[in-house]
Amino acid sequence: MLNAKEISDLFIANYGQKNCIITSAPGRVNIIGEHTDYNSGFVLPMPIENRVWIAASARKDGIFRIKSVDYNEDCSFSVTDLKFNKKHRWVNYVMGIISALKAKGYIINGVDMLIRGDVPQGAGLSSSAALEVAVAKVFNSIYDLRLSPFDIAYLGKMAENNFIGVKSGIMDQFSASIGELGKALLIDCRNNESRSLDLPPGSAFVAVHTGIYRKLDSSIYNERVNQCKKGIDIINQTNTAITSLRDLTPRLLKQYRGKMPDIIFRRCQHVVTENIRVLEAVEAIKSCDIKLLGKLMYDSHRSLRDDYNVSCEELDILVEISRKTSYVFGARLTGAGFGGCTINLLPIDRTNSFKEIVMTEYKKETSLDAQFYPVYVSR
Repeated sequence: MLNAKEISDLFIANYGQKNCIITSAPGRVNIIGEHTDYNSGFVLPMPIENRVWIAASARKDGIFRIKSVDYNEDCSFSVTDLKFNKKHRWVNYVMGIISALKAKGYIINGVDMLIRGDVPQGAGLSSSAALEVAVAKVFNSIYDLRLSPFDIAYLGKMAENNFIGVKSGIMDQFSASIGELGKALLIDCRNNESRSLDLPPGSAFVAVHTGIYRKLDSSIYNERVNQCKKGIDIINQTNTAITSLRDLTPRLLKQYRGKMPDIIFRRCQHVVTENIRVLEAVEAIKSCDIKLLGKLMYDSHRSLRDDYNVSCEELDILVEISRKTSYVFGARLTGAGFGGCTINLLPIDRTNSFKEIVMTEYKKETSLDAQFYPVYVSR
C-alpha cells in the first residue's frame, strides 16, 4: 500500500519543493444497491484500503501543473482555460473539481499537484470518485475553504455530472468522503442521511476483476438514468405524488405496466426491488444472517443482468462460478456494470480455495486471468 512519505518524496523529486500537503481518499466496493442512488434510493457501499493519494502546494499565478505518476503524464492549464481534455482524460477530474469550486464562488489560484493511486482503474471500485474527493481535499486544505465532508462529496458529484458528463448519484463520493474503513455505509440518497454498520464476524468480501476494464460510457449510463426518468414521467401522467422510483412498491409499479414500454418497466422494476433488497440486507447484517445477505446479493445480480441489462458475459460467468461452490454465500457485479468486478461474500477460511477455483474455472471459460482484491476480512 502507498503511504504519505512515498507521495511526499515523489512530489519533492518532481517539483523540487519540500513544503506540500498530502491528501487521500479511498475507493469503494458496493455491497448492494446498484443504480439506485440517482433514483433517490438506498445504497450500501464500504470504503476499501486502496486509495488515491495527492501531494500539492499552492501557486499564485492561476496555473495548475498536474502530474499523474500512474500514467506517467504531465498536464498544465490555466484557471481561466478549463476545457475537457480528450487526450489526458484523468486530468478532467481535477478540472471538474476546479470548475465546481468556481461555480460556487471560490477563488482558486493554482497548484502544483502530484497524483498516485492504487485503486484499480476500470474495476468498478470508484477510482474516479476517490480522485475527485482527494482533489477537493487539496483545495480545501491549501485555500482554507472550510468545506465539510458532505460539501466535498457534492463537489465530486458536481464534477462528475457537469464536467465529466455522467449523471451519477452521490454514492461513490459519499463513501470516499465519509465512509469508515471496515464498515458498511447505509446512505439514504433522498435526504443524505447515513449510518455506518459493523459487518458480520467471520466473513470476507473479495472483489474479483473480470479482466474487462470498464470505461463508464456516459451515453449508456445516462440512457439508464433517462429511462428511469421516463418511467416517472409516465406515472406522473395520472399520479403526481410519485416523485421518484423510491416512492414505489412492486405492487404499485405493476399497476402501470400496461402504460409503459417493457424496457422502461424492467428498468423501474430493478430500482424498486433493489431498494427493498438494500433495506433487507441491512437487517441481515444486523442479525448476522450471512445466508440471507448472500441470497440478496445473488438476487441483485439477477436483476442487474435481466432487468437493468448492465452485466456482461464475464461478470455472469464469475457469479455462476461462485454460485456453484458449496460455501460462497453471495456474489454480484459491483459498480455500474459493463465489466469490472464482482463482489463475493464467503467465510474467511475459504478465501484461498475460492481463489484457486475461480482462477482455474474462469480461465477455462474465458481465457482471461481473474484478479483478486480482498476488500474486507473481518477480524
